[in-house]
Amino acid sequence: MARQVLQFIVLFAVLILVQVLVCNNISIFNVATPFIFIYFIIRLPIDMRINWVLTLSFLTGLVVDIFSDTQGMNSLACTLLGASRNTVFGLYVGRRDELVDMVPSVRSIGIAAYMKYLLTMTLLYCAVITFVEAFTLRDALLSLLRVVCCTVLSFVIMLGIDSFVNTKNEKGL
Repeated sequence: MARQVLQFIVLFAVLILVQVLVCNNISIFNVATPFIFIYFIIRLPIDMRINWVLTLSFLTGLVVDIFSDTQGMNSLACTLLGASRNTVFGLYVGRRDELVDMVPSVRSIGIAAYMKYLLTMTLLYCAVITFVEAFTLRDALLSLLRVVCCTVLSFVIMLGIDSFVNTKNEKGL
């Protein structure tokens, strides 16, 4: 248990640092920015109490807000992501009691269910953060383009991160 907590702390620190120092400075064609720090919220164990999930989600968004100067937008989007996590997971995984590992991954729930879960969570976060940032429907097509591009870019990067994290976990490192 202590090892898993330590792994989550290291994952949190690395994702936040990479997001703040690298990803926030990436803007592909001024429409796509990767949001990889939400991988921490996505990877939280499914059997974790909702109070802890919401607290960790809010703190994750707050830390990114502090370093990115975004006035609480990430905190809002992360809290909504944490609140909807169990519902989205339940859409793609029918019986939780059959799971061996309660941390969502390709190994624990299968590749198809995990990719749907990851894509849905990424789309939800990107939609909330984009529309809160724009705070208007005047440029709805541009906002929708940003949602799609940010979702695809973040999804692909998080799949790479997931393969790296799962490889390290299988080797026992």
